[in-house]
Amino acid sequence: MPPAVPYRGADALIRTLSDAGVDTLFTLSGNHIMPIFDACVQSGIRLIHTRHEAATVHMADAYARITGKVGIALVTGGPGHANAIAALYTASQAESPVVLLSGHAPLTQLGMGAFQEMRQADLAAPLTKASWTAQSAEALSQDIARAIVVARSGRPGPVHVSLPTDVLEAHVSALTPHAAAAFEPHPLALDPASAQAIVARLRAAARPLILTGPASMTRTARGQAAALEHALGVPVVGMESPRGIGDPSLGAFSEMLAQSDCILLLGKRLDFTLKFGQTPAFNGAAVVMQIDADRHELERTQNAFGDRLTHAASADAASAIAALLTATEDRARLAKAPATSSSEPADHVHGTKPSSWRHDVRAAIAFRPAAWDDATSPHEERLHPVAACRPLQALLDSHPDSVLVVDGGEIGQWAQACLSAPHRVINGIAGSIGAALPFAAAARVAVPEAPVVAVLGDGTFGFHSAEFDTAVRYDLPFVAVVGNDARWNAEYQIQVRDYGQDRTIGCELLPTRYDQVATAFGGFGAFVTAPHDMAQAVLDAQASGKPACINVMIEGLAAPNIKRA
Repeated sequence: MPPAVPYRGADALIRTLSDAGVDTLFTLSGNHIMPIFDACVQSGIRLIHTRHEAATVHMADAYARITGKVGIALVTGGPGHANAIAALYTASQAESPVVLLSGHAPLTQLGMGAFQEMRQADLAAPLTKASWTAQSAEALSQDIARAIVVARSGRPGPVHVSLPTDVLEAHVSALTPHAAAAFEPHPLALDPASAQAIVARLRAAARPLILTGPASMTRTARGQAAALEHALGVPVVGMESPRGIGDPSLGAFSEMLAQSDCILLLGKRLDFTLKFGQTPAFNGAAVVMQIDADRHELERTQNAFGDRLTHAASADAASAIAALLTATEDRARLAKAPATSSSEPADHVHGTKPSSWRHDVRAAIAFRPAAWDDATSPHEERLHPVAACRPLQALLDSHPDSVLVVDGGEIGQWAQACLSAPHRVINGIAGSIGAALPFAAAARVAVPEAPVVAVLGDGTFGFHSAEFDTAVRYDLPFVAVVGNDARWNAEYQIQVRDYGQDRTIGCELLPTRYDQVATAFGGFGAFVTAPHDMAQAVLDAQASGKPACINVMIEGLAAPNIKRA
């Protein structure tokens, strides 16, 4: 570990992160955190040094979602901290276990006009599960361990700790080791009686659905959800998009939701993405159940549905799925017993839902219009968004750990409708744009060998284009496809829809050569204006071994609204 005794608070912090299994910090340097940088020397912890503080949080967010570990972002105080704050909203809505560590003015100078003095914990509080300022070097290890546990427990989400420079520089008596168990999340289990009652209600319904939230959309969590669907015979549908029931990656799912007679919200908030549970999005006669780690969410759903909310239970999503699986297995054993005390027929106790409903739901989600197969743009030197996206699937299919990153905007919706991968990282419920390039770089850190494909718009490119420099410096290759329609198309489509074609204003961009921007940073660039060139551009970008930008001139279409009728 860093320098000889006496150790500093910064050394204790790094030792604690190391004990927690943290091997990477996403960071941007600054005066307040230089003691931490010094403590990293010979610690074995890697610094990925970015070009903007918000990018550190976006990278920690993507890393956490892909690996299942906590993601650590480290920034300096004052304006550095303020720059990082905006990215916390995306992480919060994605239910991503991120810890933001920010340098801070010395405690001994607060109220005296210290350099970059700011009420940092107060700024971060609305966007985090917990936010505080460390008060002593001796307690710093406990601060860090607590932050990691809180970020991972219940509904996962970001936590912030501000680190005054005098706390980081103060001496500590020893570097206290922590066992791995000190960083494990605190489970909030679903009680067996509630699990049994919920399973019984789902089994009794004709058209049941289970809806899960962002925390259940990681690769591991999707596997657990699939196991639950198989055991119960009830469709389990994950939701993490700001487009909600209109998420193009869910195809025509909204048609099935409107038919469901029993809906379990399993870690899924009742919010705008579900049209607040109102008809016609929900069947007005459907019964609703909810399992959530946040009692406030249970109260909101109770207010919305009244007596139609038949079961409400506190539990985190992972623990709840485990309890529901156990309850399903218990009912199966009961059905196989020679006699049963249940008033239900044995075949009902053991039986799964009719396969037709589950099949119909899955078919609706998988549905894509046949016209997409031949989609072309009528405009010269422009690609239909489908023609820009579909050639990427072969690269994503080439490795069992590939990563798909999708930003917001209209091109993002086309990508979500057209593409799939073992790992998927999108802009999430926040609906914010700009994170794709930091996401892609962090995905390469998390999955060093597999292809990483990012799809983003030309507006999005401007937020964090300098992270191509970060990716080049740390040898983090990925393939970024920029759908270039020379405008902020999502807002343009709103203007056309709400005000008329003759009242569009302020959404124009230039048809910039973003591929040349990437090349200037030391990456690879390709420019595509014809559909038949797209597949080769993808191959060339991947083969370059560099952070790559394929700048594709596309037709500026509205996001797809998939319907079967």
